Amino acid sequence: MGVVQICKGEYFWLEPKNAFANFREPNIGLIALAFLQGSFAYGGWNFLNYVTEELVDPYKNLPRAIFISIPLVTFVYVFANVAYVTAMSPQELLASNAVAVTFGEKLLGVMAWIMPISVALSTFGGVNGSLFTSSRLFFAGAREGHLPSVLAMIHVKRCTPIPALLFTCISTLLMLVTSDMYTLINYVGFINYLFYGVTVAGQIVLRWKKPNMPRPIKINLLFPIIYLLFWAFLLVFSLWSEPVVCGIGLAIMLTGVPVYFLGVYWQHKPRCFNNFIDLLTLVSQKLCVVVYPEAEGGSGTKEIQEDMEEQRQPICQPTASKGKDSVEQPQP
Repeated sequence: MGVVQICKGEYFWLEPKNAFANFREPNIGLIALAFLQGSFAYGGWNFLNYVTEELVDPYKNLPRAIFISIPLVTFVYVFANVAYVTAMSPQELLASNAVAVTFGEKLLGVMAWIMPISVALSTFGGVNGSLFTSSRLFFAGAREGHLPSVLAMIHVKRCTPIPALLFTCISTLLMLVTSDMYTLINYVGFINYLFYGVTVAGQIVLRWKKPNMPRPIKINLLFPIIYLLFWAFLLVFSLWSEPVVCGIGLAIMLTGVPVYFLGVYWQHKPRCFNNFIDLLTLVSQKLCVVVYPEAEGGSGTKEIQEDMEEQRQPICQPTASKGKDSVEQPQP
């Protein structure tokens, strides 16, 4: 439809003198915030890293999927926005709550109902991908002992991390306490980019401190350095432009600190607390029909078996004290 509009001469807002005209006072903080909100749509490149354990030949297919998906998504999004500005002015774009729906109402007439359905299907697809990938974060965190051990369990038949999926659902519902979508994007975008930057910086530090570490997927350091510079620009100026919103995002992130000290750092917990966690784990196992994943036999080495035994230990397990105070792991 955008090509048809351009062929009809509807490209007023695509002309350079109009496309780059300032209809509001330029502000570097708002520009950074615009990049932060716009980059939220391209965040899918990162989510595929969460499911590398479930990919076939991840060292080959993970980079291939990212290299194919990023240009493809960029192409689709850019040309979709080009189509939008052939039918709508920048003021109309900002005023619309659903740009695609408004675009369809202007051009499709009686067939405008196609756009809301398309947007809903796209939303369902995004939610499906987010549920599939984000739940693996809780699953992996529980295996490492940073979250309750029940989140590291999988269904006995379908092998899906049902407790992690339910936990993802609950945390998602808590995010909906705000009805302002742009505020929510600012919360999530700011926190996401904060962790993205820390992760990328960690890769640079490891490359310097442990140069001989095996790296099946290795890239030139120029790319993470450029990313960190862009990352610093986004975070600093976004925080300067929207200090309250970004501050709330930081506060939400810092709520994990007491959880860490309570669940991981504090080793000598009261017996009643351990019994409650054990009971909660057992009830969750029965309700969700889940167990700890087993290491495959035959090719499993002693190190793998020891690692699996360590992963099975819940974070609430007391220190190695013999006698009546020791609490056994509840069995499924």
